[in-house]
Amino acid sequence: MIKFYRALDLEEKVREMVTVLGLKHIDLSRVRCMRSTGSSAKRTLARCYALGKIWQKALNIPAHYIIEVISERWEKMSEAERERTLLHEIMHIPHAFGGGFRHHKPYVNHRTVGKLYSEYLRRKGNKQEGSG
Repeated sequence: MIKFYRALDLEEKVREMVTVLGLKHIDLSRVRCMRSTGSSAKRTLARCYALGKIWQKALNIPAHYIIEVISERWEKMSEAERERTLLHEIMHIPHAFGGGFRHHKPYVNHRTVGKLYSEYLRRKGNKQEGSG
């Protein structure tokens, strides 16, 4: 049975990444992170979920996004792998932030994630150097 737990530490990391990269289209008040245990998914590290238009209309609430990490795999990853994975999931959130989803082709792939991750490291390094 899958169990889900709110991951405030990951929400803070997502907040940092979004802020450092200047991803102003992402409304952090409507992004949640969860850890799951007990998933039977074989190759999945993390997933991004969107609250679709029909749910938004029926519940009279705006779009929300959830990033789920699968604990059994997440805990075995290096910090860099975790950051890249979170960034990958963040990249699924479209600029409209309306409940849609950006798919792997052509938007979210090894090349695009790598490029944005390099930019994140560059900006984060400059920020740390400038704050010392």
